[in-house]
Amino acid sequence: MVTPFVPDYPPDSLPAPLKNINNPSMTHRFPIKEVAAQAGLSTATVDRVINARPNVSAQTKARVAAAFDELTRQEAQLAARGRRMFIDIVVEAPRRFSHKIRQAAEGVLPTFAPAVVRPRFTFQETMTQTETLAHLARISRRGSQGVCLKARDLPAIRAAVEALTAKGIPVVTLFTDIAAPARLAHIGLDNAQAGQVAAYLMAASLRGQTGTILLGQSHDAFEGEDTRAQAFRAAAAQNMPQMSLIDMRGGAGLATQTASQIAQLLPQLGDLRGVYSMGGGNRTILAALDRPLVYIAHDLDAENKTLLRSGKIDFLLEHDLTRDMALAFRTITAFHRLNPAPAAQALADVKILTPAHLA
Repeated sequence: MVTPFVPDYPPDSLPAPLKNINNPSMTHRFPIKEVAAQAGLSTATVDRVINARPNVSAQTKARVAAAFDELTRQEAQLAARGRRMFIDIVVEAPRRFSHKIRQAAEGVLPTFAPAVVRPRFTFQETMTQTETLAHLARISRRGSQGVCLKARDLPAIRAAVEALTAKGIPVVTLFTDIAAPARLAHIGLDNAQAGQVAAYLMAASLRGQTGTILLGQSHDAFEGEDTRAQAFRAAAAQNMPQMSLIDMRGGAGLATQTASQIAQLLPQLGDLRGVYSMGGGNRTILAALDRPLVYIAHDLDAENKTLLRSGKIDFLLEHDLTRDMALAFRTITAFHRLNPAPAAQALADVKILTPAHLA
């Protein structure tokens, strides 16, 4: 029998499992004989630890705690073996971004063995509230082990998320949050940080100039873009109060709709100095404008990569979608007790890319 490694914990900093063991009312699902075998101790000693009897050393308690941890991990591995997990990914986004989500999701699937994660993708470039509700209702009827959702933050959609959760189907929001208290987690870019970083880059580049900055959002109901815009405005008020900010909301990041939005604003953009584009459609925006001094955008999709390489985008704010999808899947599989809860933070730090990164 291999004796498990036992860390030498200070008496006042014992790990959480050990603190549970010290609780006389603790219940556990493992037979004492099995715990004793795993810990390399007698059943009588394990019984004394579990029932918080006196004259048990901290090291012995730690060995029992380590045994419980290892048995829990083994149980999760056995439960996962051969199990298929259907996870629905429902996303409203331009095709160029949905393609990146699919690549990221499929790229992390091998890391979930022995469980088999089977994603089911529902992508639309524009997804009305009615369409979103229909997709979520279909998932509710047929069943699912979890939903990864990028959708508008609207009351009816919040209610649908609550209803899925009530049926035991966990929902993780991706990239843009939904104010539904029951959703399991929100995972994606730290949007407040992104807005602050964009304002810093803009102010540092313009160096006290006066004029107008265009703030572009793909939709007025995406919480993530709203958070970016609010953070940008707050930082701009401090760092470049002389600049006027003009909002462009709508277009869904798509060419035709974005062209219509920008055309309506052209008379107000005669002294344009910068653009902070939070929702895409950058090729269309740039085609309609004289080149602004500073252009900041989000996401390294194929279109933006071309624009960044050519110098038409000055700064591109990016984060790791593969990390997001792995974390989303692990959060859902942890909900089903197939692995421990992820330790990584849910929000990712922003990365700044420039044309020099692609030279």
